[in-house]
Amino acid sequence: MILIKKDLIFQDVKKLKGIGVQLSKYLKKRKIEKIKDIILNLPYSETDRSKISKLDNLEVGKIHTIKVFVKKLNFPRIRNLPNKITCEDDTGKIDIVYFNSREGYLRKLFPINKLVIISGKVNYFNNKYQITNPDYVTELENEEYVVKNIPKYNLTKGINEKKYRSISEEVINNLPHINDWLRTNFLEKYNLIEWNKCIKKLHNSKDAKNSQSKSFRRLVFDELCANFLSLSENRKRIKKDKTPKKFTKKKSETIVKNLPFELTKSQKFVINEINNDLLSNKRMFRIIQGDVGSGKTIVSLISIINVIESGFQCALMSPTEILAKQHFKLSQKILKNKNISIDYLTGKTEYKKKKEILNKLKRGKIELLIGTHALFQKKIDFKKLGLVVIDEQHKFGVKQRTDLANKGGNECDVLLMSATPIPRTMMMSIYGDMDISKINEKPAKRKKIITLSKPEKKIDELWPYIKKQVIAGNQVFWVCPLINDSKFFDYSSAKKKFEFIDKKFPNKVGLVHGSLNKEEKDKILSKFLKKELSILVSTTVIEVGIDFPNANLIVIENADKFGLAQLHQLRGRVGRGEKQATCILLFKDGLSKNAIKRIKILKDTDDGFLIAEEDLKLRGFGDLIGYQQSGFKNFRFADPVSHEELFNLAEKYVKNIKGNINQEYSFLLKLFDKAEIINTNEF
Repeated sequence: MILIKKDLIFQDVKKLKGIGVQLSKYLKKRKIEKIKDIILNLPYSETDRSKISKLDNLEVGKIHTIKVFVKKLNFPRIRNLPNKITCEDDTGKIDIVYFNSREGYLRKLFPINKLVIISGKVNYFNNKYQITNPDYVTELENEEYVVKNIPKYNLTKGINEKKYRSISEEVINNLPHINDWLRTNFLEKYNLIEWNKCIKKLHNSKDAKNSQSKSFRRLVFDELCANFLSLSENRKRIKKDKTPKKFTKKKSETIVKNLPFELTKSQKFVINEINNDLLSNKRMFRIIQGDVGSGKTIVSLISIINVIESGFQCALMSPTEILAKQHFKLSQKILKNKNISIDYLTGKTEYKKKKEILNKLKRGKIELLIGTHALFQKKIDFKKLGLVVIDEQHKFGVKQRTDLANKGGNECDVLLMSATPIPRTMMMSIYGDMDISKINEKPAKRKKIITLSKPEKKIDELWPYIKKQVIAGNQVFWVCPLINDSKFFDYSSAKKKFEFIDKKFPNKVGLVHGSLNKEEKDKILSKFLKKELSILVSTTVIEVGIDFPNANLIVIENADKFGLAQLHQLRGRVGRGEKQATCILLFKDGLSKNAIKRIKILKDTDDGFLIAEEDLKLRGFGDLIGYQQSGFKNFRFADPVSHEELFNLAEKYVKNIKGNINQEYSFLLKLFDKAEIINTNEF
């Protein structure tokens, strides 16, 4: 088959000759469903078949390519015995063995007294070399096809190298000419090459293994451009016209004056950014990225007050009931005596109460509704929704966020909050369709958490200190990496540690982990929040969100097994009150250099943004715990560490694209599965 039109690239692989239903199923397991997926499925290595070996120079267990005469064909008539072809050169003999192969096929493949090229893994059996089911057998005329370095692809059961190679080569060798969207002078300036050349080089050389080769850099740049283009188009779709909110700021300024603390410069700056959005004629879609304890919630409440003053309703959504309850209580405390009607709605709200809330909400009698995902259910109608605030937004999907925002139509502004510091390259590639605000200061009165490290073999030295904390009425987190003991990893388990600590402090210890259902987890967390428990043993489920002001000590076992950013998030669970807080990192002997660096960085700084950047540099994008699970790892080729300059270049390039997306850019978006993002009607 010859690919004449580039549109064929986006058709099903079954359009290719030789790919039937069964083979397409095998390919699907490798996420190869369209012809374009073959183009983007790069070889990870090469198989060296480039040298023809003499039979007296073979090594068992290695792949060899040999040129031999076919001397004898043996087809046993006894069932289950293999077919055997005896071959030789001037230095020795070798058996070529086949199981379940047809006699006619083998006679055609191995003509007696003819020279053939054979390539496969060499074994030794009955004092003779043999190759079982060789990868390649061909006549001398096809020597160039076999005797070379052959690209090696990640395959699945049911597809061998030879079959996939024929499929891949058919596609790559017959690629249609694509009009390049990048100019020649741009390619030369930034060490890139033309698209068609790029693809062919990646499949026919070692460039696919070199992330800094011209061809690989070109593919990375294209992927980044596709990402930024989709975000740019999404931004245009989101930033619809709206009626500007009208407010005097009197109520919000009064509340700020009555706060028991002074807002940081960073908080004031972000409030000003949000107010400008609210007062503009374009819909707000902004994310506040603030470190743990930086005061994002206060900023959101001040924004809520201004929107309510302008005659609109507001909604504040959190991922858990316990966090939603905290926001509700804080809102009642801060907004008391301001004649603002506030209510609280979760999946557990009683039917009668829920019905009352829905009725009041529809009539505009509730100005601020706080709750969980229950807020965006279809039955819930706002009379005039003007602002949606979503806390810990990465816990919600895009559709969930937009379902809630759409309850207010184009007049509804959207404000997201995240306590997970994300490196800049990742921020711009994930939230490039949004305006980004950063709160990078901590409240002045908040004390820096003392961070200590200690070998696990000295763990017994901790118990007197923990006992002293419990007697003083303070609470303790104890974090373990596993739920249960593992045969494969020498890590601490939460269940075993709970049993151990519970004997030391009877009836004062709780246990939470990911295997508990939501109700059980919330019940334990609620008891800890009410100070009914002194020690909470857990996995990383307590990483973000909930505020426990009485918790002043956190002990993290196997600290060297966590990423820097995750350790910082865990540390942020303490020190939320006025007392001095401490974080103790327990580690085993024999730390790696990177583990020592991570612990040192954590002890030296509490700047979450700096820590996130350092974590990215130390561990690499693919190893960052939490990012992939949060949906952050959305690149196939680009890496925020090794390709940082390409991130910046692609961002700048896309910003300079004027007007509508032309045909070439449409091809680029479809190639990297970004076209659907633009075509959706979520916003």
